Amino acid sequence: MEKYMEYLRALREDRDLTQQQIADVLGTSQTMYARYERGANELPIRHFITLCRYYGVSADDVLGLRKRGRS
Repeated sequence: MEKYMEYLRALREDRDLTQQQIADVLGTSQTMYARYERGANELPIRHFITLCRYYGVSADDVLGLRKRGRS
């Protein structure tokens, strides 16, 4: 299930964003966001929803609940 953080990290890196920039979006510290990406801390659902909206992606896609390209 931690694959979702790999997906979110790839989205961040594809957009050339830093962990600090995403931490600012979430209202948390860079250190805490880095812990989310590493899987040391679980990403709160409110942050997950914020990131899905920020990146314009479906939670189902991020979580791998449906194949990409299908509705």
